[in-house]
Amino acid sequence: MIQQTLTKDIRYPLGHGAGSDAIHRDPVYSYAVTLLKDDSGHTGTGLAFTLGEGNDLVCKAADFYASQLKGRDIEDVMANFGEIFRQLSNEQQFRWLGPHKGVVHLGLASVTNACYDLWAKKRGVPLWKLLIDLSPEEIVNTLDLSYLEDELTSKQAIALITANRDLTREKITVTGYPGYDTSIGWFNYPDAQIKENAKKALAEGFSAMKLKVGSADAERDIRRANLIREVTGDDVKIMLDANQQWTLPQALDICGRLQQMCPYWIEEPTHPDDVIAHQQLAKAIAPTKLAGGEHVPNRVIFKNYLQAKCIGFLQVDAVRVGGVSEFITVSLLSRKYGIPVVPHVGDMGQLHQHLVLFNHISLGHEALFLEHIPHLQEHFTHPVRIREGYYLTPQEPGSSCDLKQISSF
Repeated sequence: MIQQTLTKDIRYPLGHGAGSDAIHRDPVYSYAVTLLKDDSGHTGTGLAFTLGEGNDLVCKAADFYASQLKGRDIEDVMANFGEIFRQLSNEQQFRWLGPHKGVVHLGLASVTNACYDLWAKKRGVPLWKLLIDLSPEEIVNTLDLSYLEDELTSKQAIALITANRDLTREKITVTGYPGYDTSIGWFNYPDAQIKENAKKALAEGFSAMKLKVGSADAERDIRRANLIREVTGDDVKIMLDANQQWTLPQALDICGRLQQMCPYWIEEPTHPDDVIAHQQLAKAIAPTKLAGGEHVPNRVIFKNYLQAKCIGFLQVDAVRVGGVSEFITVSLLSRKYGIPVVPHVGDMGQLHQHLVLFNHISLGHEALFLEHIPHLQEHFTHPVRIREGYYLTPQEPGSSCDLKQISSF
């Protein structure tokens, strides 16, 4: 049973323009880390991602949730985790601070992810293997489908998994999962640097990459987007990410002008809560597709985006929503609508390399690609491995989230 819980506030300054975008010019990549230690000696590690300030508040929220799990066996917890998640996220006092968003929901994400990591370590398998070996009923028992009943009931979720699960797709664990390079075009990088970064990404085997846009002068964005296209040629997928910078009128103008360089998607063009603005923009710039989800906090808002039919790629992030459980819930909704899930990776891909394998094998999602950000690799005990633009499948038990800086309680 879970005997000890601990949270850690871990922050990694980046410097040199890394991680910068139109809104977040000087990020400090940070994790609110939850540790759950059970009587077998295993320790589950869970992460929630922030950009520095307030990370301590997320840790405080995680402390509260983690304390509710003391004395419970992880197998018992995960057998009915959907109900536990529902109870924790609706705790009558903490819920007022959300509901299901912000600091409290990030705290729950950290604890949820620690539970999944401990579960996989206790069974001695990598998380992707644990998830694909679960029956549809066992998977659905880990999910909170409340507020989704108009779109997805438990019975429908079980049927969806049953219909799409195909273990022959497990061959992807041998070939590897394709990645895309998101670090070539950080906002503060000068033109010469993004040009050289694009050349380097091509040499390393990446066939897709991303550029940050959202400049005060739209001509800067257009110039840099065309520069990357000239370097890569027409066969490489180029994604453009505004990180919520534009108002709707601005987005309508600049997105229309950026279409000429054929972006694969335009990401977070305006405020993430404004579903209707995304709907209007998506209609205006079709067939160019929008991507979003990095700042969509929960399954309910994702449901609304899907119902509005305005997002071409869902970027749900398990260290930004309520953890692995809610990630899978959103993936199920997306599968119902036929919309690809291409996660944002606040975890630097450590956890998500497991989840995209589950999405592909058990839910039938296309193995499109997974974002790759290399900046924190040195800090993980088992860092992601990339070869010729592909994620190599992790084999160590757990979710690959252990940090070298945290060796024990």
